[in-house]
Amino acid sequence: MQSGFSVGQRVSVSPSRPCGGCKYCHEGLPNHCLNMRFYGSAMPFPHIQGAFREILVIESSQAHLLAPSTTLAEGALAEPLSVGLHAIQRAGGVFGKRVLVTGCGPIGNLLIGSLQAAGALQIVAADLSDSALACARRMGASETHNLKDEPEALARYTADKGYFDVMFEASGSAQALRDGLTCMRPRGVVVTVGLGGDVSIPLNLVVGKEIDLRGTFRFHPEFAQAVELLNRKVIDVNPVISHTVPVHQAVQAFELAGDKQQAMKVVLDFGVKDV
Repeated sequence: MQSGFSVGQRVSVSPSRPCGGCKYCHEGLPNHCLNMRFYGSAMPFPHIQGAFREILVIESSQAHLLAPSTTLAEGALAEPLSVGLHAIQRAGGVFGKRVLVTGCGPIGNLLIGSLQAAGALQIVAADLSDSALACARRMGASETHNLKDEPEALARYTADKGYFDVMFEASGSAQALRDGLTCMRPRGVVVTVGLGGDVSIPLNLVVGKEIDLRGTFRFHPEFAQAVELLNRKVIDVNPVISHTVPVHQAVQAFELAGDKQQAMKVVLDFGVKDV
């Protein structure tokens, strides 16, 4: 239990609330908790309510203090930042590695910022949107490729059994995963961040190049790390915030957030001033 909180302090709240008593919690895998109460999750039934409410009762361990120099908007991005940090943990390290990121939405771009902070040698980003790739460059991508305009852009990385040491697939596209596998060097690591549903995988590439294919799911301890990185200004998440909308225009904000051609990450402003 944490202590020392006082009225008026600004905190970032982790939505991850494992039970602490099931076998996976005891094995150090709290993100796989059998009784997880993850805010806003539709996985269990009845669904877990989110945190859009005036009063929210949390465990003290979910509250993470924001530094005076960290804005509330930055603190709000600790959750998606944590997703990328957990994905990097699943990759087993990226320092000095050549990395491919496919899918440059909010998760992909925050992942790119994390990769730069973690010491990746080269970060190549691929997407179908120029605005998403512009954000990727601001977050630290070394090179970017618009696969809508240049469908064969990744072919240059397939020579001599592949080029990349690590790949993060954050688009949810089965084609992106298949294309990325052709770019991986032998014994490379592929982490699927955004993929859902049943897909076909070219197992000849996975077997022939001894590629490790790994999943990543949510986070838990990484939330504290995310807030610490934000507080220390190690990662600048502001390029991902495309719009700030007052709370009384929440419906319009959600509509805007659903338009990927216009928005990256939309922040709701509740009128609380940073101090």
